[in-house]
Amino acid sequence: MILKAFKEKSNLKYVNNLLATRKSTVDNSKIQTVAVLLNANEFHEFEVFRVYFKALGLISPKNKIVAFTLDDKLEHNKWNAHFSPKDFGWKGQIKNPELEAFINEPYDMLICFFKNPVLQLNLMSAASSAKFKVGISQEDERLYDLIIDVNLQDINIFKQELKKYLNILKKL
Repeated sequence: MILKAFKEKSNLKYVNNLLATRKSTVDNSKIQTVAVLLNANEFHEFEVFRVYFKALGLISPKNKIVAFTLDDKLEHNKWNAHFSPKDFGWKGQIKNPELEAFINEPYDMLICFFKNPVLQLNLMSAASSAKFKVGISQEDERLYDLIIDVNLQDINIFKQELKKYLNILKKL
């Protein structure tokens, strides 16, 4: 139990260091590839994003949906990938090669669709190489370039607002 607390503290320190050195740069490049980071304990309707991306014309084979779950044994056939607390080590180390590839992939946009603060999700958000990060949680505003503060149930409002802001920023 004490080791778990020390491990969380080391990962939190790693996230804070990443956010302290992060330089937010929003350019006028169009969005081609999109990644979504979900908390499976909060939101289950992952297919909504695939339909939404198709409607926006974002149909790259590199688009990816990744879900976090507290249950290690959960079947992951619904998502492109899933991860759990066991995939993280000390000082932000990621033990899962698939997650490491996800972080290193320079997606044009990362959507972090979760409200409750979870250290592993924040670590993934902070460490991601995505060029433009969108979130719905105001827990730590340093994580995102754009925050659309909606409830998880208001997915349609989120989609409308995201499209509106992407058009304003000339990303679509």
